[in-house]
Amino acid sequence: MDDFASPEASDTERGIHNKFTAAQSDILGQIRGELESSRSTAMKDLTPEMASYMQYIYSYLSGSDVGIIISSAIDRDSAEYAAWTAGELSLRDFLYYGIANSWIDTTKLNIESRYSDADDVFGALTDYLFEKLPENRAFSKKIYENLINGGVITGKELCLALYDQNILAYDENEVRMLRDNGPAYAFNFMVNKISNVEITPAQLALDPCMASCVVTDVNTGQVLALVSYPGYDTNRISDPEYLSRLNADLSYPLRNNATQTKKAPGSTFKPITAIAALEEGVVGLDELITCTGQYEEVALPIKCWIYPGHHGPLNVVGGLGNSCNYFMSEVAHRMSTDEQGNYVPSKGLETIGKYAAMFGLDHTSGIEISESEPEITKDDPERSSIGQGTNSFTNVQLSRYIAAVANRGTVFELSLISQVTDSRGGLVKGYTPRVSSRLDFADSTWNAVQEGMRQVIATGSAKNIFDGLEVDVAGKTGTAEEVKTRGNHAFFVSFAPYQNPEIAVTVNIPYGYSSGNAATVAKSVYRFYYGYTTLDDIISQGALSASNDLIQD
Repeated sequence: MDDFASPEASDTERGIHNKFTAAQSDILGQIRGELESSRSTAMKDLTPEMASYMQYIYSYLSGSDVGIIISSAIDRDSAEYAAWTAGELSLRDFLYYGIANSWIDTTKLNIESRYSDADDVFGALTDYLFEKLPENRAFSKKIYENLINGGVITGKELCLALYDQNILAYDENEVRMLRDNGPAYAFNFMVNKISNVEITPAQLALDPCMASCVVTDVNTGQVLALVSYPGYDTNRISDPEYLSRLNADLSYPLRNNATQTKKAPGSTFKPITAIAALEEGVVGLDELITCTGQYEEVALPIKCWIYPGHHGPLNVVGGLGNSCNYFMSEVAHRMSTDEQGNYVPSKGLETIGKYAAMFGLDHTSGIEISESEPEITKDDPERSSIGQGTNSFTNVQLSRYIAAVANRGTVFELSLISQVTDSRGGLVKGYTPRVSSRLDFADSTWNAVQEGMRQVIATGSAKNIFDGLEVDVAGKTGTAEEVKTRGNHAFFVSFAPYQNPEIAVTVNIPYGYSSGNAATVAKSVYRFYYGYTTLDDIISQGALSASNDLIQD
């Protein structure tokens, strides 16, 4: 945006900027007219564009940085608030209501008299707005968004600006083709650049645009790779302008997604539930639990992913291999039932929490950099058993847990550092991951859980993804919904080779839609690690297509 307004701007950039400045002047005039009119328009009767500007103003004034609207003081039971949320009130009328009811902080406005009437306060408020809005970058982006959506600023212009601003290396033929063709060409141009990763997910900041992958040696606890996407140039981090841009970046490059992004683990938690059920004796190895498609022994029934279908009778291997919510809910319910047959949810939660803690999910992973604290569930044993409840873990914490499943019970305090040397290469200090605990479970328990995870890959929902992979993998997919307006989080935890585990690979793609996408990334990691592909081959392939396999978990 700054380059558009620069004296060195290209003709294309100047054209974009001129459209923006003309629109900005017109929009500010329309907003002023609405705010100053005694017959202002109710929100629902505004054009979608004008309603978006009014809603932005309300959010801006109530944001923590500005705080002129004191949100906590608004009476949400009032008729006026109900009318506002229903779109039946104008912003002007709602702000006047706020002035009368003291949820407008007048101390932040330039008002000379403490006894000013409502009109004076409202006048000071509009003066404040029209001083701040023209320089507000988020408001400017809102204008650009509407200009692009309305076709005033074209896709062709934006694509040409990518070359003018050196986002793309100059290509005379591509520039000529963009100039000579219409919007369809610009659209296909963008699709091609994204497919070839010449324009990255981080640059788009559209879901999904972040991810992480952790590779751990299951026999030593050494972290072999810990990757967070997107990243940043550490050599430039001391540049204030660069740091400011990183802080404003909607793809959050400063967040280490492997160590700081905590999410509900979804079905990747189910191996712990299976282990707890077997070790606590609430289900036998060959005992069958019949999935009817919906678990109804709780106040709010839990649907299995197969509903309105059903899995029928399953043992623990099949319950895990089919990721059956009914099976896991039933064993959690049994863990929540005391010897007298009374249902005691706290008993089940305590048991689930005990086994999660055994796998180290009650504390950080041990790596030598900052990490978010994990959270073991404290609510709803049945839903907690399928990775919901209040379970929340980072990718590196899931890696430590799944490495312990792979090695059959050794829980490490993971380490990123191999050794510290002096400037001549002499050893100053060596690092060996510490064993946190050893889990003494029955061999039959380990066998069943590992076999169930192998079934996920060999015959279950992830079979199509891993067909043809040269190494046998055992794994568990998982999806978790956080908000209904964005995609589900995509998880995959795994280890290989299945017969003699060496490494664990865990992938987390926030808002990645399907765990199939996380599994697809993991497959590429295994092929690279075991030498079945090269880094050059991976890079030359461009972006992977989204998984078309419907992973139900």
